[in-house]
Amino acid sequence: MRNCNKGSNPFLSAVIFVINVKVNLTVNKIIIKNSNLKMKKLSTILSITGVMLLGTVQTFAQEAAAGGDEGFSMQLLKKYFIEGGPFFMGIVLLALILGLAIAIERIIYLNLASQNTEKLVSSIEDALADGGVEAAKDVARDTKGPVASIFYQGLKRVADGEGVEAAEKAVVGYGGVQMGLLEKNISWLSLFIALAPMLGFMGTVIGMIGAFDSIQAANNIAPAVVAGGIKVALLTTVFGLVVAIILQILYNYIVSKVDSIVNGMEDASISLVDLLVKYKK
Repeated sequence: MRNCNKGSNPFLSAVIFVINVKVNLTVNKIIIKNSNLKMKKLSTILSITGVMLLGTVQTFAQEAAAGGDEGFSMQLLKKYFIEGGPFFMGIVLLALILGLAIAIERIIYLNLASQNTEKLVSSIEDALADGGVEAAKDVARDTKGPVASIFYQGLKRVADGEGVEAAEKAVVGYGGVQMGLLEKNISWLSLFIALAPMLGFMGTVIGMIGAFDSIQAANNIAPAVVAGGIKVALLTTVFGLVVAIILQILYNYIVSKVDSIVNGMEDASISLVDLLVKYKK
C-alpha cells in the first residue's frame, strides 16, 4: 500500500476539497428548499461524484509523483509553482480555488433553476380554465423554479382582486429579484478573472527587477546571472494566464446560461399576462 502523504499533491487536493465542499453545501441548500425525490437523487449523485473526483485526483497525483521525471507530471507542476515564488503564486492559486468553487456552485444552481416554461404556461392555462385563479396559483406554488415563483406572485395579485396591471407590476418586480439570484456571485468570478493575470504580470515585473539586481551585483550580464529572475517572471505570467483562461471559459458558460433562463422568464411572463387578460374577459 502506497503512502498517500508521500504521493499526494497538497495544492491540487486543496482545490478539489474546497470545490467538493462548496458543491455539497449548494446541493444541501437546494434540498432543504425542494423536498421532491428528483432533487434528492441529484444530491446523492453529485455527492458521490464529488467524493469519486477527490479520490481519483489524489490517485492520479500519487501515480504522477511515482513516475519520476516521465512527461509533465504533477511533481513538475508543483516544482514550477514553488519556483514561481510563494507570494504571487499562492494568491493566483487562491484565485483559482475560489473562482472554481463559485463557478461550479453557479453552474449547479442555474441547471437546477432551468425548467420547461412552455409546459408550465400550458399547466397554468389549463388550471385557469378548469379551476380559476386559485387553481392556477396552486400549480405555481407546487412547481419549483424562478418562473413558477414569478407566476405565483402575479396570480396572487389577481386572486386578491388587484387586477391585471398590479399582477404585471408584481411579475416585473419579482422578475428582477429572481434575476439577481441568478447572477449572484458572478461579479466575484469576473474579479478573479481580472486579478489572476494582473498578479502574474506583477510577478513578471518583480522577477525582471530581480534579474537586473543580479546583473548589478555581479557586474556581469552572463545568462546564468539573469536566468533565475527571468524564469520567475515567465512562470508567474504563465500561471496567471492559465487561471484566467479556465475561469473565463466557465464565466462565459454561466453568463450564457443566465441569459437563456432570463429570456425564458421574460417570454413566460408575457404569456402569463396574456392569459390573465384573456381570463378577465
